[in-house]
Amino acid sequence: MKTRVLMIVLSCVALTGAARAQAGVRVAILVGNNTGESDEARLRYAEEDAAKMSRVLHDLGGFHAEDLILLRGESTESVRRAVIRVNERLRQDGAGGRDSLLVVYYSGHADARALHLGGTSFAIDEIEALVRGSAAGMRILVVDACRSGSLTRVKGGVPAPAFDVQVTSAAPSEGAVFLTSSAANEDAQESDALRGSFFTHYLVSGLLGAADSDGDRRVTLSEAYAYAYEGTLRASSRSLAGTQHPTFSYDLRGHEDVILTSTGGGAGHTMAHVTLPSTRAFLVLQDGPEGAVVAETSANAASHRLTLPPGRYFVRGRGRDDLLEGAVALQADAERTVREPELERVAYARLVRKGGGERERLRGLHAGYVVRSPLWRGADPCQGVFAAAELVTRGFSWAVRASACRGGFTNQNVASTADDVNLQLEGAHVWDLSRASLHLGIGLGPSLLSESFTSAGVAPSRQSVAGTLTAGGGVEVPLPRGFVVDAALAT
Repeated sequence: MKTRVLMIVLSCVALTGAARAQAGVRVAILVGNNTGESDEARLRYAEEDAAKMSRVLHDLGGFHAEDLILLRGESTESVRRAVIRVNERLRQDGAGGRDSLLVVYYSGHADARALHLGGTSFAIDEIEALVRGSAAGMRILVVDACRSGSLTRVKGGVPAPAFDVQVTSAAPSEGAVFLTSSAANEDAQESDALRGSFFTHYLVSGLLGAADSDGDRRVTLSEAYAYAYEGTLRASSRSLAGTQHPTFSYDLRGHEDVILTSTGGGAGHTMAHVTLPSTRAFLVLQDGPEGAVVAETSANAASHRLTLPPGRYFVRGRGRDDLLEGAVALQADAERTVREPELERVAYARLVRKGGGERERLRGLHAGYVVRSPLWRGADPCQGVFAAAELVTRGFSWAVRASACRGGFTNQNVASTADDVNLQLEGAHVWDLSRASLHLGIGLGPSLLSESFTSAGVAPSRQSVAGTLTAGGGVEVPLPRGFVVDAALAT
């Protein structure tokens, strides 16, 4: 687990539009370090988090490759020198000013006083002072790190559900903004499924277009934060470590929002655009189903359109009972809309059986209508209901099934009603085909048969209890919304 915080310090002049936001020099220093102090667990994804931020700023933020400095596994001195050199460049070359932007991003271990970079410490007060002292017109410091949720409390911040800076005038914005990925007493977390921290994952997804709530093809600071807040809250609420609440505090003298990325495209644009179904949350993975997670869209978000580099991707949408997934090819400067019918529907039980799920087993409850062939020649089919508790493992399904059905027969002498109550422990091997599943197994358990008769003579009711052993197989066809049709033959 990784305890993390994100702090953004914003000072001087805000930018007024996508074109203007990318008119000045934009420089970013992206720092990731998986190693902290000797007593801190090694992180898995801090360095990759920094690389993700570098890519999105290059692709959509107007940062040229030569103005992106990616430092992975470096010490405090290396990071300090990088910030000082950039500050000197902005000051000496006259590149600083109203339309220039400096972003310093850190992902790794820390506490409330210092960043921990491979056994060295970098005081938060010092890195903040270096960023504040830059000649850039806009300075942003992002610290996504350990046990620093107290930063907003120290600075007087108040937890809030969203960060909403409305553009009401062209007045310049001065002051500071602090965003944290968790409250001071909470853990923020890395995710093996996302291969990154929750907050940075949703922040990057937002910058790729998922946070574009007003549909203007530009992602502002407030939009990106609101999307990251909702995503972090939702994802962490399902984790063992518990819910983390991103917070913010700010002191601005203007009302102008900050545009971070532009997803509009146009003639000659090298990026691709994809719109995903709005019915569920979708993950976008690089190349194929085992690829790295690139972005995520939320079912309740205003935007489901992402801007990505051209190439092959794999999308996976998680529903209550199944996944929708499939390959998607994206072309440069082209719009691609993915619709549900073109994706494959995969039940979670199938996913577990083939070993491709996040879990090794799946438990579930089933209930439905059952019809069995007549108990004897000339009788009516036995119709009723069943309920089952099932455990699905790789290749096998195990179930405890209770069923009750009623059948009978009528002839010229007597009419009979037969109630069959059955309890069985079942085990089956399952083979999943493209549109159906074949199963072969056995069942063992007691059965109670109650018969009553109507006749002109004397025909007393009778009951019999027997042990049953069945063997057979069948075919199961999954239907939408969790329904299945199962036809079986057993003796």
